[in-house]
Amino acid sequence: MILREARVRGAFVVELEPARDERGFFARTFSAEEFAGRGLTAAVAECSVSFNPLRFTLRGLHYQRRPYEEAKLVRCPRGAIFDVVADLRPGSETYLAWDSAELTAENRRALYVPEGCAHGFLTLADDSEVHYQISQRYVPDAAAGVRWDDPLLGIDWPAEPAAISTRDASFPDLVSAR
Repeated sequence: MILREARVRGAFVVELEPARDERGFFARTFSAEEFAGRGLTAAVAECSVSFNPLRFTLRGLHYQRRPYEEAKLVRCPRGAIFDVVADLRPGSETYLAWDSAELTAENRRALYVPEGCAHGFLTLADDSEVHYQISQRYVPDAAAGVRWDDPLLGIDWPAEPAAISTRDASFPDLVSAR
């Protein structure tokens, strides 16, 4: 497993190092020891999945407010997504920076999203499925979000969303949220 640093401090793209033989391959997708050794949250409190039947479905940008901030390890085992992490930590040297990774069934990459960052994605294929390992239990009263097209973030999405929930579309921008 290779952890490649993203532009957002504490975020990583995780790439597999497959051991191949006549049966196919085997690869680690997560190591609590290796994550903790890099200062990353290695606890997994919940695992979730989202299924998205339509290409260009947008989910996000989601996060949980203190004290329920969560780290996520996001993978797309079916389909393809443009996955985004945005730094909402005011004291961070990468505050308001964002980065993205294309996660697909073929490349088997994952994106590690640290606590205090918002996460969202745009599906690039029909029938995309996204799996999450999450460090904190979901607390509905702590759930929050930022508008996907917030001008302060300036995320360069590859397409306009064709499907987005009313909740996600009505998240405030960062100026309004302050």
